[in-house]
Amino acid sequence: MWNLSFTPPVVIDARVLTAMPAEFRRPEPTAWATANKLGQVADSFLEGPVFDRAGNLYLTDIPHGRVFRIDASLRWTLIAEYDGWPNGLAIHRDGSAWITDYRRGILRLDLATGRVDPLLEHRNSESFKGVNDLIFDSHGRCWFTDQGQTGLHDPTGRVYRWDPATDRLDCLMANLPSPNGIAFDAHGKSLYVAVTRANAVWRGPLMKDGSLSKVGAFRTFFGTSGPDGLAVDVENRLVVAHASLGGAFVVDARGGVTHFVRSPAGAAVTNVAYRPGSSQLVMTESESGSVLTAELPSAGVTLFSHT
Repeated sequence: MWNLSFTPPVVIDARVLTAMPAEFRRPEPTAWATANKLGQVADSFLEGPVFDRAGNLYLTDIPHGRVFRIDASLRWTLIAEYDGWPNGLAIHRDGSAWITDYRRGILRLDLATGRVDPLLEHRNSESFKGVNDLIFDSHGRCWFTDQGQTGLHDPTGRVYRWDPATDRLDCLMANLPSPNGIAFDAHGKSLYVAVTRANAVWRGPLMKDGSLSKVGAFRTFFGTSGPDGLAVDVENRLVVAHASLGGAFVVDARGGVTHFVRSPAGAAVTNVAYRPGSSQLVMTESESGSVLTAELPSAGVTLFSHT
């Protein structure tokens, strides 16, 4: 059952906005692809779409340790390349970009110079499993997922909240089989986490004391992979990128699927983001190294970076 009206989701066909230029593709073996793509050669693996205040789009390329900027003319610029596996990106209110790097923890990227500095590399001297995605709340605290190689065989992935003002790090969940994308609802009252290997999105109410309560499976899916990046619109709908079903699902506040945004380029839609102040959605598709776009029913919520 997709929704309570017992109707199929409305299909929205996305189009290719741009694709990684040939000059930046690297069809060579990497340690990341050996472990995560069954040894396949990946010339890129795009993730982490995010917009700055000037309207530039930024993306990560995990296996090759790169961050790109795509400007209004769709020109690609390599702004950082370093020894790491960058996955999620979030723009801070101060204009910097924060990176969840699978190998190195939470990093800060100066978008003007390309300098990458460590912010949070471990918890009490213990390495993270492999951080994946992040989001800022209205207080500037960083919430992030620690996925590693967890799954149904090892449901020990974690969700953390770090307050850089006090350097307090709280582990809010520690039993997830592959936590991935993370988002707040439109009212800031609930937390959504994409749990890839469970093929589900979990939801937990945010309590006044800062804890989570009554976390449950909000929406389940199917497929060889599962939910990945998340985004929320002003009508409190959740957009769920699915890494094996060829698109993104739009889910209402009760968990019903209302729309499916279909990829024209490949099945591995890894992440999603709204262009600020608009209903234009962008999606990263890793098989083709493409950025897709589509118009959705409502605009995305305003993120910390643009408040």
